[in-house]
Amino acid sequence: MNMLNAEEAAALLRLNVKRIQSLARAGKLPASRVGRKWLFRRDDLEALLGAPVSVIAGHSAMSISARNRLRGRISRLTLDGLMAEVQMRIGEQDLVSMITRSSAERLMLKVGDEVFAVIKSTEIMIGKEGQE
Repeated sequence: MNMLNAEEAAALLRLNVKRIQSLARAGKLPASRVGRKWLFRRDDLEALLGAPVSVIAGHSAMSISARNRLRGRISRLTLDGLMAEVQMRIGEQDLVSMITRSSAERLMLKVGDEVFAVIKSTEIMIGKEGQE
């Protein structure tokens, strides 16, 4: 059984160490507390990701469980402080997503890149013009 400490788990999940500890404390992330330290089973974290680490790390094509994937091209990219605004053109529609600047840099995003947006949510709102 391969165990990870909070720092290693944070690197694997690409989250802040404090966020990892908070999720573990809330029972939202499988972990064991040993003294003052949190320990995480690598297999449990990989199962949450839905793919082996080598896939997540970019060594091969990534498979994800979400079915709502929209493919498009980056039409505008604005980096400002800690955040990045990514505007995608999908058909004749624009989709804007706010992500961290470090994620945009890690993905080496640039205008013209073909990317996809993943929509994973338990709630979707529908609107219609002209209706109050």
